[in-house]
Amino acid sequence: MDKMPRWADVILVPLINISLAFIAAGLVVMAIGQNPLDMMYYMVKGALGSSSGIGYTMYYATNFIFTGLAFAVAMHAKLFNIGGEGQAIMGGVGAAIVLLAVPWPHWTLALPFAILGAAALGAAWAAIPAYLQAKRGSHIVITTIMFNFIAAAIIGFLLNGWMKDPTTQNAETRNFGEGAHLPTFHEMLAPFGIEFSKSAPANFSFILALVCAFLVWILIWKTRLGYQIRAFGWSPSATAYAGISSVRVTIIAMLISGGLAGLLAINVVMGEQERLIKEFVEGAGFMGIAVALMGRNHPFGIVLAGLLFGMLNQGGFELLWEMPDISREMVLVIQALIIIFTGALDRMTRDPLEKLFIMMRNRREAA
Repeated sequence: MDKMPRWADVILVPLINISLAFIAAGLVVMAIGQNPLDMMYYMVKGALGSSSGIGYTMYYATNFIFTGLAFAVAMHAKLFNIGGEGQAIMGGVGAAIVLLAVPWPHWTLALPFAILGAAALGAAWAAIPAYLQAKRGSHIVITTIMFNFIAAAIIGFLLNGWMKDPTTQNAETRNFGEGAHLPTFHEMLAPFGIEFSKSAPANFSFILALVCAFLVWILIWKTRLGYQIRAFGWSPSATAYAGISSVRVTIIAMLISGGLAGLLAINVVMGEQERLIKEFVEGAGFMGIAVALMGRNHPFGIVLAGLLFGMLNQGGFELLWEMPDISREMVLVIQALIIIFTGALDRMTRDPLEKLFIMMRNRREAA
């Protein structure tokens, strides 16, 4: 029997940890002579105070949801996939190849093929460390970290060579055709008479991220494969005794994980940049680890955590503008505190709550 309800594990514990993190951040802000209430006001205003801020929050959150889901799928098999950054990079290469290869007449035709290209190369990049772990005993953390650097070198080589736009000195491809541009929320909501900022980069891929979160939930908790992944994560020896192949589970879980990380490229490469540039991932692969941990590796929690980190990213820019005495590093400190409280100090909150729920359950049973 679980020590606490699932809703408490997914929502209540992270909420308390986030609150403690913001209290700690407020104390740091007070220490440098600034008002922590002003800090909170400007961060919330910057993230949610306008359609432009909401659009940027959704844009950043989309990246974090994809990489958070990628990490979570692997983590359910107890595979610490720290290679989301490299897998997203290769996903960008896959999407760009598809979008540059054909003069697409409309985005509804281009999108399915871009998804296939991004997911395929992201999955292929994760398949190699998966094989090395499953068949050769190489540690997944070491190999995925190494493959991040290899992917960065490959995209640099391609964008300064075969895929480079010859009309510019920048390391980037030429722009995709008009038919390969994803609609923004401004374009999607305009037919309904809803005003949304033209400058906000939020696009159709946010909906795609939510669909992926739902599909991951179905996969992990409603399918036989998901049961095998979770069982393998809990006890590899027991699953081996039950006839479940550890090699098969390891490779499939990493293929799905890499494919989800590769889909980040749909948001940035196809949706916002409309071309492939070198530094398009911007650390989202690593941030997805924190998002997944905060969301307890549950798709619903990952969506909420992704939105929170999207708010922190966008709100941080407003904070820098309104309170110049607070540096960009302070925003990173707030993010770091959230990661610490939801990760390293998680038991500090979880243990008392588990005891409380056990005590309440015992009283109900006694009554």
